[in-house]
Amino acid sequence: MLRIRNLESGYGKIKVLKHVSMHVDPGEIVTIIGANGAGKTTLLATIAGLVKARAGEILFRGQNLPALSAEKIPALGCVMVPEGRQVFATMSVEENLILGAHVLQKKGRQVQEELLEHQYALFPVLRERKGQLAGTLSGGEQQMLAMGRALMARPQLVMMDEPSTGLAPLIVKEIFQIIVRLRDEGNTVLLVEQNAKAALAIADRGYVLETGKVILQGPAADLLTNQDVQRAYLGREKIEEQ
Repeated sequence: MLRIRNLESGYGKIKVLKHVSMHVDPGEIVTIIGANGAGKTTLLATIAGLVKARAGEILFRGQNLPALSAEKIPALGCVMVPEGRQVFATMSVEENLILGAHVLQKKGRQVQEELLEHQYALFPVLRERKGQLAGTLSGGEQQMLAMGRALMARPQLVMMDEPSTGLAPLIVKEIFQIIVRLRDEGNTVLLVEQNAKAALAIADRGYVLETGKVILQGPAADLLTNQDVQRAYLGREKIEEQ
């Protein structure tokens, strides 16, 4: 579904991504882990067209994304849930969700209503809060709203940037359960997450990004037991022999 080859990207004179290559197959959860400053958010932003690629290619279902403007990419079926939620605080929950379906306006009101109903089934708390201003929601509720808003575009690939940031452990567990459910319903998820243990526990495959380069990749279960990954990202200095 997504194939990236030798991607370079950055800001001004600063090169953040250096010859990054990776792929995401349909129906997978693929996670990207790494320390702060590794380039994880820049990678998602470059795929989404928010940061311009300097070299390499990004193919989404065969289409070259860097050739398109950012506002055209969601209509192809590639959407991003940004870090920090970024909901429209002065608009209601339902208005935020409806904005997510703007790429499907031509499909008509019935499709919009069906999509709203699907989000309310996936996130029951949003139904309870649908008339409430988004800015008054808790952090976990805002994260669910940001996810629901992205899903209103009926995407094939959902990119999520640090969905667990600032959330209580029980809410994080619920968010990750929802991500698994999305995969089980046929969605494809590219997950950037600093909570490496939680991300690898639900992912099919993973990539480790360090200073803008992919230094490790493989099945998530293998990365979870990799001693270098454990020392660097899972907080285990001493690994017991199995």
